Amino acid sequence: MDFISQQALFFLFCFALSWFVLFSTRRSRRKFSPGPPRLPIIGNIHLVGKKPHQSFADLSKTYGPIMSLKLGSLNVAVITSPEGAAEVLRTHDQFLSGRSFPNTVRSINHHEVSIVWLHPSSSRWRMLRKLSATHLFSQHRIEATKALRMKKVQELLSFMTESSAREEAVDISRAVFTTALNIISNILFSVDHSSYNSKRSNGFQDAVTGVMEAMGNPDLANFFPLLRFLDLQGNRKKMMVCSERLFRVFRGFLDARIAEKSLHNNPTDVSNNNFVDTLIDLSQGDKAELNTNDIEHLLYDLFVAGTDTNSGTVEWAMAELLRNPETMTKAQAEIYLVIGQKGIVEESDISKMPYLQAVVKETLRLHPPAPLLLPRNTEIDMEILGFLVPKDTQVLVNVWGIGRDPSVWENPTQFEPERFFGKEIDLKGRDYELTPFGAGRRICPGMS
Repeated sequence: MDFISQQALFFLFCFALSWFVLFSTRRSRRKFSPGPPRLPIIGNIHLVGKKPHQSFADLSKTYGPIMSLKLGSLNVAVITSPEGAAEVLRTHDQFLSGRSFPNTVRSINHHEVSIVWLHPSSSRWRMLRKLSATHLFSQHRIEATKALRMKKVQELLSFMTESSAREEAVDISRAVFTTALNIISNILFSVDHSSYNSKRSNGFQDAVTGVMEAMGNPDLANFFPLLRFLDLQGNRKKMMVCSERLFRVFRGFLDARIAEKSLHNNPTDVSNNNFVDTLIDLSQGDKAELNTNDIEHLLYDLFVAGTDTNSGTVEWAMAELLRNPETMTKAQAEIYLVIGQKGIVEESDISKMPYLQAVVKETLRLHPPAPLLLPRNTEIDMEILGFLVPKDTQVLVNVWGIGRDPSVWENPTQFEPERFFGKEIDLKGRDYELTPFGAGRRICPGMS
């Protein structure tokens, strides 16, 4: 009996071993994507540089549209072609929707509650996405807040006109940031957060900029997790300090709104409700779907994504127009032709300004707000552009590199809005040569 049992175990072992060898052989025959030689321990960290998107674009000229890197303990695949972007953002979207969490994001536990970092399969992510789509980005809500946006833009124009009359220089970035900040704060809280001559908006912008810098800076803790507690580059501390400044602002808004709602004490009157009122309602009662921490982190996402990216894009657009006076003249001529004597550009006029739309697209082609989008993680072994990308690999789509690829764009470094004439290329994640806001389930909620 013992002999029979031993034989059975032996055959079972041989069967398992044969399957392991067969699987390993098949896997080894699949090609891994090329990449630069690696140094011991650090891998390719020395090649990243201060501007990773530029370094990766340069390396892709040698190693191709999909490139493997080893950054410490982290396996990375960098995509630098529209075809590769389509596979990542559309074809394999189901298995590439997870995120790897940077050390800075972990430092404030943002990955546990944020719509940006939660996995799309989670019920909380679906709830937050639906909430945003229904109460912020639906056609009804966009139309309802149209007058508010027009009012804030008019205030910006008045400020610039007055500054010009006084022969004072205008910091375009801060002025547009204040406008975006007040639009968002009015949509969310029904109040202005700042004015153009106030230091409050400067402090808020500095905090948002600090958050973006902390998240964007290369961080050794992301490559060597054992070093997280040391915070060698100070990114973790900077993230926590700047984030706490933002959270204090949100708590002040929330406390004031809760106090105001308690004074009115009329829960059936929702005519004057803003987005935060909806969030507060969802956080109360025995079956509350949110708590105060959830609301603060959602506001954090909305303010960070909606202020710095807007001001940065407008600043780049103005810089490019100043560098290309002929292009500016064409844009001005189109605006004058459309608005005539009324002197004010309304949102309904934008559809009649194809050249201005092309200027925006060209700005986002050369200066995308997130040059590498946000990192995705492979949840299984998969093939991208015919190469094996193993499970637990961080995948980066270099939209900055794609936007400057001479095989995709003619004269890629030149600012030429005319290149979009006669082409049905939009920004909604359907054209993978131009995806500054991502695509698929992870596309920016404001674009979906």
